[in-house]
This record gives sequence, structure tokens and C-alpha cells, in this order.
Amino acid sequence: MPLLAAIAALGVLIFVHELGHFAVAKLFGILVERFSLGFGPKVVGIKAGETEYVLSAVPLGGYVKMLGEGNEEVPEDLVHRSFSAKPIWQRSAVVLAGPLANILFACLLVYAVNIAGTPALVPKVGKLVPDGAAQKAGLKPGDLIKAINQKPIHTWEEMAKIIHSSPGKRLILTVARGNQTLQIPVVPAAVKRKNIFGEEITIGLIGIYPSGEITIRKYGPLEAIPACIEQTYNMVALTVKGIVKLIQRKVSVKNLGGPILIVQMAKKQAQSGLLQFLLFVAFISVNLGVINLLPIPVLDGGHLLFFAVEGVTKRPLSQKAQEMAQQVGLAILILIMVLAMYNDIMRILAKRLK
Repeated sequence: MPLLAAIAALGVLIFVHELGHFAVAKLFGILVERFSLGFGPKVVGIKAGETEYVLSAVPLGGYVKMLGEGNEEVPEDLVHRSFSAKPIWQRSAVVLAGPLANILFACLLVYAVNIAGTPALVPKVGKLVPDGAAQKAGLKPGDLIKAINQKPIHTWEEMAKIIHSSPGKRLILTVARGNQTLQIPVVPAAVKRKNIFGEEITIGLIGIYPSGEITIRKYGPLEAIPACIEQTYNMVALTVKGIVKLIQRKVSVKNLGGPILIVQMAKKQAQSGLLQFLLFVAFISVNLGVINLLPIPVLDGGHLLFFAVEGVTKRPLSQKAQEMAQQVGLAILILIMVLAMYNDIMRILAKRLK
């Protein structure tokens, strides 16, 4: 069942992406000839109105075929409805709509999870590190941290984020201890740690461990809006940073993962519960949106690059130049996919050989 959920989630994300292209194309009166989930030969399809909706044999993506996308001849009476006849800003909007649909969908998933509520550690002190900043400041086991510098704290994660970003800075903790409310100043020690990209960074630590007490963090319908925007923005920023680190070779290409790894991780998250699974799907949706914006021909970002050149030169790139660029882009994508699949297979073999 978790495996089916993982595969279904990938299908939904592809559908959302193509739906973005489809909806904006329809909005501008462009004739959409085919809406396909998957590539290659058609497995099953149905014609509704002027569009054919199909499932294709290779389930590694999808596409929306619009009139006048290639260099095919367009009937004179339909030129006004062809993609190529539309102004640059409309064509750009159609292309941009796919990645943005994925990012918006991620935001909606995060919003739903925030409304439903997720388990989170209570910001209550368990053990103290001997001679740590917290012990020296007077914190005790059982203290509940309610605010830092008058900013309300609801979860251990919120508290840790502020402390980690404040090495050497004086913080005022609002602490509930029994019937008392105390204001305790503390200065987090500057400690070297490695981040998720393996880089050494300096964070603040005060030397406390969580009590292990769990709460359900829920947001109200209005409160959840800025929260989901912030969380989705953080996902986008993390994805962009990861891509930049790969290009800078600060992160090994061995960390690349393909469809096998995604399905494996989605299956694992599905076993952890619906809400964790939805957050994982949101993160993959953001990844799909951001990656499609890369300026690589064949991807949406490549098409936007072509339109940018057209806007500057006042004429579209020649068909030959576009085809050559797309062949190079396709070769790059195939290389990345082969490398990702190789990494996936090597992870499986390494796990089985242990």
C-alpha cells in the first residue's frame, strides 16, 4: 500500500505540473491538442472537446501538446489559436505555469498539514549539559520555554532555530517554572557543526536536551497562510541552494537520486503517517518545480531562455538553433538521469551487501 501511494503521488505531481500549462494555455485561447501523462506510445485515451487526454507508456513525466508549438503548418483559420502566434509574455506565462503549479500545490499541501496539526516536541528542558550556558544561566529540568526575546515559542524546533542562529548573542528566555514566569538571560556558545550539505558552519548551543514531551501544533485558517508561505519558501530556498552546491561541487553527485530513491523515500514517509507523507510530497513538488526552471533546453527554463533571447533580439531563434540546443539539453538530462539511476542502484546493492 505505501508503494502504491508513492507511485500515485508522483503521478499527481506530474498531473499538477501539466495542468498548470494546460490551464493557462486555455486561458489565452491556445488550442491544446493533447494532454498526456507519460511519454511514448498511447496506452489509453479519450477525446473531450478539442483535446485528447491520454495515458502513455513511459510514466516518467508528461506533456501538453499545443497547436503551433513546433514547426508544423498551422491552418490559416487557426493561426490566432496557435502557441507560436501568441505574444512572448503569454507564451512565457504558459511555460512558467507548470513549475509555479507545483510550487503552489506544495504550499496547499503544507497549508492542509498545518491546519490538521503535526506532532512536535514541546520546548521543555529535559537534561542539561554540565557547565553549559543553560545551566550557568540558571535553567532547570522541567522549565518550559515560552518565548525568546518576547517572541512566542510553540515547539522545540522553533526554539532551536533561534538559538542556532544566535551564537554569542544575548537572548532573554521567558520560562515557565511551576507557577512562576521567569526572564532568564543566556548567551549561546558558538559551536562548529556540519550542515546538511556537509559544510562546516557555526551555530549557537546552550546545552539542553528536550524532555521528550509531544504536542500537536495546529494553526488557525488565517494563521496557516503566512506559515505555509514561509515553509514553502524555505523548501524552494533549500532546493536552489542544493543545486548551487552541486554545480559548485561542494556536494557530491553521489547524493543525486532518481525515481527509485524518490519512491523508496515516499514509501518510508507513507509508513510514518499521512501528514509526514504529504509534507514529503510537498517537498518533491517544490523540487520538480524548481528543477524545471533551470535554463536547460527541453526543460521549461530552457524555453523561457529562448523567449528571453527573442525578446532581446526581436526575433525568435532559428528552428535549427533551437533543435541543436534541445539536443544538447536532452543529452545533459539523460546524463543526469543515468547518473541518478546508477546512484539509486548502487545504494540498493550497498544496502543488500551489508
